[in-house]
Amino acid sequence: MTDVHGSAQQGFTREAKAYALGRPDYPDALLGWLSDELGVGSERQVVDLGAGTGKFTALLLRTGAQVTAIEPVAAMREQLSAALPDVKVLNGTAQAIPLVAHSLDAVVCAQAFHWFANERALAEIHRVLRPGGHLGLVWNVRDERVDWVAEVARIVERYEGGTPRFHSGEWRRAFAGAQFAPLRLREFSYQHVGPPEQVIVARNLSVSFIAALPDEQKQRVAEQLHELIAQHPDLKGRSEVAFPYRTEAYSTHSLG
Repeated sequence: MTDVHGSAQQGFTREAKAYALGRPDYPDALLGWLSDELGVGSERQVVDLGAGTGKFTALLLRTGAQVTAIEPVAAMREQLSAALPDVKVLNGTAQAIPLVAHSLDAVVCAQAFHWFANERALAEIHRVLRPGGHLGLVWNVRDERVDWVAEVARIVERYEGGTPRFHSGEWRRAFAGAQFAPLRLREFSYQHVGPPEQVIVARNLSVSFIAALPDEQKQRVAEQLHELIAQHPDLKGRSEVAFPYRTEAYSTHSLG
């Protein structure tokens, strides 16, 4: 049995370039959170787990930490290495981290933990962390209080099925009985600014279960997104839009 969910393996393999193009970066305010909540700084040993194309890896590098990226999907690793050629990138999963025990000061999972939120993964993360080492979980979450953002969600989420998602909250169950302190949450506002083709269309075609759709259905999703952009008064005729997010950052540390 593979440790990589089929939707992630297939979707992220097919649309790794769309992911690199369309996914937002992360707010600079997270640099303070990384320092204050996770103790990430110069010479600290840190892993970006489920690093994808390196969107969060780039932010981690700015802390001065020694960063290793771990990503199981080859197409995503290729995008990461192209963008950040000096970063050490390893093929691995949350259930099989290719590092020795007690070797890390922190593990961070950005836009990823919901894919592997289970007891095995947390036990493996605990294994590689030093005593008291930190775990950070970060998600950019669409701000659906904005009406056109809510409409984007309606177009996309009808295809969701049983795919693991952050918004379901199921990922929290993994922490029941785990060797970690209670999660602490900080929230930040963020806007992904760029052409609508990038921040709306490419962003949502990179969603795992959309990327894994047959071409005809995926084309229909793209058409609906283009229709929304052409018709909504806040998007129509604009060469640049600001897609609003709230960034949720959770921190904890290992016990025992």
